[in-house]
Amino acid sequence: MRILDGLDSASGPTAIALGNFDGIHLGHQQVIAPVQAVRHPHPDWTPSVVTFNPHPQAFFSGNYLPSLTPTAEKAELLAGLGIEQLILLPFTRELANLTPEQFVADVLVAQLQARQISVGQDFRFGRGRSGSAQDLQAIAQRQGIPTTIVPLLKHRDLRISSSAIRKALDQGQPDLAAAWLGRPYRLAGCVVPGQQLGRQLGTPTANLQIPADKLLPRWGVYAGRAHLPEQGFRDLPAVLNIGQRPSLNGDRTISVEVHLLDWQGDCYGQLLQIDLQSFLRPEQKFDTLTALTQQIQQDCRTARSHLTAQPSSFA
Repeated sequence: MRILDGLDSASGPTAIALGNFDGIHLGHQQVIAPVQAVRHPHPDWTPSVVTFNPHPQAFFSGNYLPSLTPTAEKAELLAGLGIEQLILLPFTRELANLTPEQFVADVLVAQLQARQISVGQDFRFGRGRSGSAQDLQAIAQRQGIPTTIVPLLKHRDLRISSSAIRKALDQGQPDLAAAWLGRPYRLAGCVVPGQQLGRQLGTPTANLQIPADKLLPRWGVYAGRAHLPEQGFRDLPAVLNIGQRPSLNGDRTISVEVHLLDWQGDCYGQLLQIDLQSFLRPEQKFDTLTALTQQIQQDCRTARSHLTAQPSSFA
């Protein structure tokens, strides 16, 4: 997978899925599907995803939200879908001022040598978001480029979208987010030394260094399934705490801590991945370490019960 911060070194001709693609959810996967296997009939075409950096909404508002899938995670997911290059198109004032016709001619045709395009039904582009998916299809057709418009995807009569997944995670509904993503929501990071207070309380935890631009869900305690790729362990039952640890932490920094229920060992410096499955309870402050210890033990029992009753349905 090639990750490009511009157009200069893009491999062409290209088959392009065009959009923002934060999350690579089920709707995004349908937009990507038409370009996944173009190498078979067209061996010289490069299946590509073109997205914008920063997100146009963030560019105009100045509010840069953390991502469901930061760039490295997005690239890994796209590679698994058969995409060979991810092009992060710098969203600048100059790009924002291009008319729809100029965007197609100057970017998609002249620089990316597009031979096929796929977009979602709600895609907007060009100056003032004046161009629709239908406009793109018509303009591209005049250039001889077939364009697929993918209808919006719904689940339980709700449109699947990045914003809906964000809302579900903010409300402590990782199961709903997983249904829309097509996989559990994953937090991953290097295990770094912590205060080791969990070990003193009888529940040693791995402290994860999560990328700064990764969206954290609602603070609290979760049941999840952990993976240690370097040691070959998968689907380890785990309890995860996200928040400021109000009973123990004086500096109020946000931490992500994982207690592995059926594993002991040293994983410092290694990658640990945790797939969220169930929200157990909000974060709360305990007056004594005894009360905290009792609650942690109860969290472990509850998590084990949840994970036993709901085996992982995702590969």
